Amino acid sequence: MKSVIEKKEGNKVSFNIGIEWDEFEKGLQKAYLQNRGKFNIPGFRKGKTPRKIIEMNYGEEVFYDDAINFVLPEKYDMAIEELKIEPVDRPEVDIEEIEKGKDIVVKIDVDVKPEVKLGDYKNIELEKKDYSVTDEMVETELNGLRESNARLVDANDREIQEGDLVTIDFVGTKDGEEFEGGSAEGHKLEIGSKSFVPGFEEGLIGHKKEEVVDVDVKFPEEYHEESLAGKDAKFKVTIHDIKKKELPELDDELAKDISEFDTLEELKGDIKEKISEELVKQERAEKENSILEKLMEISEVDIPEGMIETQIDEEVRQFDFRLRNQGLELEKYIELTGSNIDDLREQLKPTAKQRVNVDLILEALVEAEKIEVNEEEIDKELEKLAKQYSAEDTEGFVKDMKRGDLEFLKKGIANSKAMELLLENAKFN
Repeated sequence: MKSVIEKKEGNKVSFNIGIEWDEFEKGLQKAYLQNRGKFNIPGFRKGKTPRKIIEMNYGEEVFYDDAINFVLPEKYDMAIEELKIEPVDRPEVDIEEIEKGKDIVVKIDVDVKPEVKLGDYKNIELEKKDYSVTDEMVETELNGLRESNARLVDANDREIQEGDLVTIDFVGTKDGEEFEGGSAEGHKLEIGSKSFVPGFEEGLIGHKKEEVVDVDVKFPEEYHEESLAGKDAKFKVTIHDIKKKELPELDDELAKDISEFDTLEELKGDIKEKISEELVKQERAEKENSILEKLMEISEVDIPEGMIETQIDEEVRQFDFRLRNQGLELEKYIELTGSNIDDLREQLKPTAKQRVNVDLILEALVEAEKIEVNEEEIDKELEKLAKQYSAEDTEGFVKDMKRGDLEFLKKGIANSKAMELLLENAKFN
């Protein structure tokens, strides 16, 4: 039976697959051989009961589900190739009836890759931004270097000021009772760092060494500990030590101390060059994002929910990977944030939808412009990967990689070429 698309509504396609009884019979025999050890029938050793006896005791349909699972996948693959469709989700399978000796008709409903109506991608106009290095940028970097090379000197003869580093003991209470995680001894705190509950650091300003200070605070409504979120609390703080930062002079001596340069002007020149390199990267990234946002705005694509859910799965995996690199399990993160996996998936949904949208649009652009990827481009990309993974034998790495499926690599190169085309045609006014 030849598969024919019977109905197409939006991105959902319906078609039938025919399975001849002889093919299904082979599936039944395979299902029997795989499952016969699960049946205990008096008079027969376990695993040796004839198929006919099992069917007589449990019904002829006892092996039908497994038989379909053996036979259908190959038939399904043949059908989607024949129909030239690209499913993007698991198919919905419906078998109305299986009658012994007769061919079986399986109804399939599946979401397929949507059609994309590209907007006028050759005439995208966007606002021009200035990415020049300014004196303020260089000064900010220099001040950061001064801060990181500051000396801490004793300031116990005066009151605490913004920017001081203090050593304190504190005990936190809520409704007169100490709460977990609200106490510490010998804690070092930079005043103005905003690393504590709002109001805590400000409450220490103006006080001196060995003072005991009561600081009233209110925890933020979004505080991760639910029992404290939005609640009033009091901290009893004992001040043990006060130190102030002493910034070095911005001169040639500082340049010699913190860099390979002999003069401040040379150091400034190096800082300017590094900032310029970063701005080039920033300009490229922001232009790409702006173009893609505009292209999504002027293009039409109806994304099947299944594609979004699949991408959310990938976003969750990537998020889990990043957490593990920071030494935190996903389950622990969910516990600490007082959320659940459904909340996380909902948070990741906008990002997932945008990624799918961009991917579909770039793919449509690659097709519209007939962009191709040649062997030389593949080799260059593989050589980059070899360097990235510090492969000792670059040539061997490339050969090994080319033995596998490189569709993901080709797609990435093609998308990059499509992005270049968009950048070349975009007008920044």
